[in-house]
Amino acid sequence: MTSISQPNIPIKTYRFYFTTDSAVRLPGFPGSAWRGAFGHALKKTVCIVRNTPCNQCMLKNACVYSTVFETPPPANAEKMRKYTAAPHPFVLQFPVTASASDTSYSLDMILFGHGQRHFPYIIHALKTAGQGGIGGHQQIFNLQKIDEINQQGLGETIYQKGELLSQKPAELMLIPALPEQIKITFHTPLRIKQDSKNLTARDFNFGSFFGTLLRRISMISYFHTDTPLETDFASLTAKARTVQFAAQQLKWYDWTRYSSRQQTEMNMGGLIGSLHLDMQGLEDFWPYLWLGQWTHVGKGTSMGMGAYTLELTSLSNA
Repeated sequence: MTSISQPNIPIKTYRFYFTTDSAVRLPGFPGSAWRGAFGHALKKTVCIVRNTPCNQCMLKNACVYSTVFETPPPANAEKMRKYTAAPHPFVLQFPVTASASDTSYSLDMILFGHGQRHFPYIIHALKTAGQGGIGGHQQIFNLQKIDEINQQGLGETIYQKGELLSQKPAELMLIPALPEQIKITFHTPLRIKQDSKNLTARDFNFGSFFGTLLRRISMISYFHTDTPLETDFASLTAKARTVQFAAQQLKWYDWTRYSSRQQTEMNMGGLIGSLHLDMQGLEDFWPYLWLGQWTHVGKGTSMGMGAYTLELTSLSNA
C-alpha cells in the first residue's frame, strides 16, 4: 500500500454546563431536540434576509447560520458538487447522563477546523436555545459556564457570567501508539447504509464502517480545514473489506424523532453495542479510528448519532 497519510483536522471540544429548575426531562438521545433548538436560535440571531430559503440567498456562503447549520459546498468545490450540503463543522455529544433528581446538565459541542471561528455565535445560540425550552416539555436550561476540554479530558473554564476568554487555536489530535486490540463501543445509534439498506447487526462489517468513516473525515478535511486529506483511498477501502472483527455485540435500537422541518416522525434507529478488533497489521486505519471518536460516523452525526469511544487493550487482557 502506498501514499498513505494521516488525517489532519484541528478539533476543539467545549462543554456547556446548564442548570434547570426541575429534574431533567429529555429523551434518552436528546441530540435531535438540542440540535433543532440550536439551529432555530442561530438563524434567528444572524439571519438578515427574512423569508428567503438559504439555498436561494446570496449571502449563503457568508452567513454564519448557513455555514454552520446548512453548510452548502462552495461554488468552486471539486468534491460533493452534486450534493446540496457538506458535513457540518460540528457535532453534539452528551457526556453526562442526568439522574431522575438531577437539575444540572451538560453537553459537548465539538468544532472542526474553521468552525471555531463561529464559536461566539454558537455560545449565544445554545444559550438562547436553552432559555427557549428544550424537548417536548419545553424545559428551560440556563447556561452557567463553558469549559474547554483538552485531549486528556481535562477542562478549563473559558466562559462564565457572560465573559468569553481569548481562545487558543484548535490543535491536531495526538494519535496514541497502536494498541494490540481495541474495543469500539457505540453509545448512540449508528446508521450506515449499504446497497440502499441500513446495515443490521447481522451484516455489519468493517469495510462499510471504515469506508463511511474515511469519507466523512475526508469531507471534513476538505471543507473545514486548510489541508485536504491526500491518501490512497482506493487501497485503504480495498484493504478494509478484508478485515474481520474479533468479536461483535451489536443490536438494533429503534428510535424515532419528530422533524419540525418535515412535520413528520422520522425513523432514526441504528446499531448500539460494542466490537473488538485485533489491530495487528492495521496501522493505516488506526489514526482514522481514533479521530472518529470526535467526528462520529454515519447518519445524523451533528445531533450526536454515531458516537463511539475506544478502549485500548492488550490481547492478554482482552
